[in-house]
Amino acid sequence: MAPAGVAGADDNAAAMPYYIPMKPTSEGVWQGDNPMRFSLPLVILQICLVIAVTRSLAFALRPLRQPRVIAEIIGGVLLGPSALGRSKVFLHNVFPRESLTVLDTLANIGLLFFLFLVGLELDPASLRRTGHRALAIAVVGISFPFSLGVGSSLVVRAAITPDAPRGPLIVFMGVALSITAFPVLARILAELKLLTTELGRMAMSAAAVNDITAWILLALAIALSGSGSPFVSIYVFLSGAAFVGLATLLVRPLLRYMARRSPDGEPVKESFVCGTMAIVLGAGLVTDTIGIHALFGAFVIGVLVPKEGAFAGALTDKIEDLVSSLFLPLYFVSSGLKTNVATISGAKSWGLLVLVITTACVGKIGGTVLTSLLMRVPVREAVALGLMMNTKGLVELIVLNIGRDRNVLNEEAFAIMVLMCLVTTFLTTPAISAVYRPARQQVSYTHRTVERDDADADSELRVLACFHGSRGIPTLINLVEASRGTRRSKLTMYAMHLVELSERSSAISMVQRARRNGMPFSSRRGRKGGAGGEEVQVAFEAFQRLSTVTVKPMTAISDLATIHEDIISSAVHKRAALIVLPFHKMLCHDGTTVASVGRAYHHVNVRVLRKAPCSVAVLVDRALGGMSQVSAPDVSYTVLMLFFGGPDDREALAYAVRMAEHPGIALTVACFTAAAAAAKQPGAADELAAMDEEAIQKHTVPGASVKYEEVVARERQEVASAIKALGKGKNLVVTGRSARAAPLVDKSDCPELGPVGSYLATAEFSATASVLVVQRYDRRSDPSSERAATDEDVEDAMVRAPMPSPAYTPNTASPAEQISPDAGEAGT
Repeated sequence: MAPAGVAGADDNAAAMPYYIPMKPTSEGVWQGDNPMRFSLPLVILQICLVIAVTRSLAFALRPLRQPRVIAEIIGGVLLGPSALGRSKVFLHNVFPRESLTVLDTLANIGLLFFLFLVGLELDPASLRRTGHRALAIAVVGISFPFSLGVGSSLVVRAAITPDAPRGPLIVFMGVALSITAFPVLARILAELKLLTTELGRMAMSAAAVNDITAWILLALAIALSGSGSPFVSIYVFLSGAAFVGLATLLVRPLLRYMARRSPDGEPVKESFVCGTMAIVLGAGLVTDTIGIHALFGAFVIGVLVPKEGAFAGALTDKIEDLVSSLFLPLYFVSSGLKTNVATISGAKSWGLLVLVITTACVGKIGGTVLTSLLMRVPVREAVALGLMMNTKGLVELIVLNIGRDRNVLNEEAFAIMVLMCLVTTFLTTPAISAVYRPARQQVSYTHRTVERDDADADSELRVLACFHGSRGIPTLINLVEASRGTRRSKLTMYAMHLVELSERSSAISMVQRARRNGMPFSSRRGRKGGAGGEEVQVAFEAFQRLSTVTVKPMTAISDLATIHEDIISSAVHKRAALIVLPFHKMLCHDGTTVASVGRAYHHVNVRVLRKAPCSVAVLVDRALGGMSQVSAPDVSYTVLMLFFGGPDDREALAYAVRMAEHPGIALTVACFTAAAAAAKQPGAADELAAMDEEAIQKHTVPGASVKYEEVVARERQEVASAIKALGKGKNLVVTGRSARAAPLVDKSDCPELGPVGSYLATAEFSATASVLVVQRYDRRSDPSSERAATDEDVEDAMVRAPMPSPAYTPNTASPAEQISPDAGEAGT
């Protein structure tokens, strides 16, 4: 039984009309009013408490890699009669019965718009491209647990809900057991870095079909749960089908008109956003009038919104954060106030809980595994796929709450089903991690650097080029075009879009679009100062058609704390010789910062430099070739290579000389022999200087496109002045990360660029040239090797350590040694 204050949800509806309605605002405590007896201050307190509890739980569960929906379900249960709600003082003051109408109304409004967003993320056209294996898995994954749910519902009805209507109970329990939570599954797969794998794509395709089917079944369940005659249920269901048809015929053209009038790169009209939200509310009113719940109408409108262009993305931006962060958690509390775990007592109740959990797992996992094996999916992947499809979440909670509100489920049955949802979802992540660990093959490949022996000079060059948004795409394309060479074999570019995994559902849309067309560049929203995603897609496709460079798209969707692992593993898998990373700041021509993509991306670069399996180049973008792509015949760049000596400078020299093979590029190699000699440590090995001299002689053969000059500059100011003078009129400056030179700036917030690169990224270097800072691959920094320091220690040393003083003598060790604690100085 529910404690007093909640009085059991059974008699809420009957008791509430006899309560005096709360006034919205109080006159203040100084006037003798208690704010907790007025609806506005009370609902503010409730919202703040819900957010504090759910966010704290989400933070606590993050090490377990649990999705936020788990924290929200648990938070709702804890605030209800199962935990804190056992205190009558707490319930009477924080969640009094007369306030629940306001709380439920706000929660359902938030849920209404959240379901609109869910429909907005679902593209019906993608269902037609679902593979036969995913379709078969989806069909069996729904029908098999639904059929087992029929038997379970009969047992539950006979044991604890003898008065429940048989037909609606069968449908509600069948739907609850057969649902796969599409958004929750996407989050779990992204956390496990399986989202863009073949297994992840198959699971998401099946989950999308499951999601649509679940809503159809839910509409059927709601229609059958009416208290009238069977003919009424038929009328409700037919009216719902008619609503879908009329919305498709009448509302969809209006939504298409608004989408056409919202071009990329321009703000969407406020009247369009307001009109769409009004349509959502109107659709909810119609479906609620019909009798199939207001949520169904909002979901249908979301599905009908055109997914192309900026309109859908603008709607998401306007609605998502407020709904997901503020209003949606209220629904979990509203659900938690109806959940009393204390009603599950005795062997019979716990036995029913075990029965329901077992039925859910056997039906979903067993059906998926058997179907996958028939489709010739390996056993381990089939089991993992079954675990993925057993993920529950918000949609199931919606089904259960509707069943509870319509008296199909009593308090005990509702609590059993909520716990089943919580247990199955909580176990998904650890179960998949235990069962399915993709074998990380130790890929052995030879060409991990740009500089190669004469025998391998004509071998293919593979470049993994990363980018955050669309602004840096033209520079990236122009750089790769300039690097393709003319006398060598082809260059292959793997263009990796780095997408931050967040709680926002829009990340799911990117995954769907990437799965649909293989291009990760078609995100609806051109954030971070660039053109829309469609323009970016066109740019890459045009570049591949007009150039001899092979472009292969990739997407990394991960938390920024671990996205470097995606970059490194992709580089190994694709056998890349060079990783090109974007600088974490966008710079003007004069070196001043336009915007920063975030310090987290700074840490990403640091981690990749630390663990790189090949050479790495950090690109400081100052619009190489302008703000648009330059076609191959029109390429005309002047490139400056700053050579101070060392392995990184030799790698940078090899890359610059490859660029000089392009007929439109003129290269100047400036050798700072005096500065390098002054920076040498006493007793430095002569063979290092010999290797530098050999590289100079090999790569600087006098030619029309290569100019070599020695610069006599020893002191810091002389070197900085010489670089500034040489950089005038240049389009690109290339240098090594660990150049043997004294630091040219006293202090820098980007020491990972090295003593010279840190200066080139500042406003003091007032050239219009973009900068490429190169680090040569060192096997001692390979991810498979043992490291003396932890990743966090290395990151702090590189990012936070101040730049050495001008009297500092650089270390001549390799980059891997320089960022190791054993090397003495870190971050240079």
